Amino acid sequence: MHTENMRIRSTTVLLVRKDGQVAMAADGQVTLGETVIKSSAKKLRRLGNGAVIAGFAGSTADAFALLTRFESKLEEYQGRLERAAIELSKDWRTDKYLRNLEALLIVADKTDAFLISGKGDVISSDDGLLSVGSGSMYALSAARALLKHTQLSASEIAMESLRIAGEICIYTNNEVALEVL
Repeated sequence: MHTENMRIRSTTVLLVRKDGQVAMAADGQVTLGETVIKSSAKKLRRLGNGAVIAGFAGSTADAFALLTRFESKLEEYQGRLERAAIELSKDWRTDKYLRNLEALLIVADKTDAFLISGKGDVISSDDGLLSVGSGSMYALSAARALLKHTQLSASEIAMESLRIAGEICIYTNNEVALEVL
């Protein structure tokens, strides 16, 4: 099997903000090549004494390294999510070690949410939705439709969107974890 076919693929993470509620959902599947090697991976974390939810896609070891670094930034900047996200992004782009990490993060608190990438991106959402991972575009599309055409809560939209993504994306399963602020 070629190295390209042995690439680890995993995760769909979706953030939904609606009516003062923030919900983040993630599936649990990790795939190596054409094989599911884990179906119940935990891809969501509570940080900042439970005031921040973080979700990740990409290499698990890389994501944990970034989550640890992000949590220290959050402490350094007294829980100010945007400042911590910007500072992590700066480090990620300029630090020789961090630059090689392959992961994406979504971080959120009650008022803000950001997608953070190693390319220096710190992206907020115009419509209250952010997503990363293999099935992210399926989940994002479902969430946009549900947000616009239903009265479901943020957590219900997040769960249903992940279920829909799991029915379409072979790298996403229906073992969904949910965190709500």
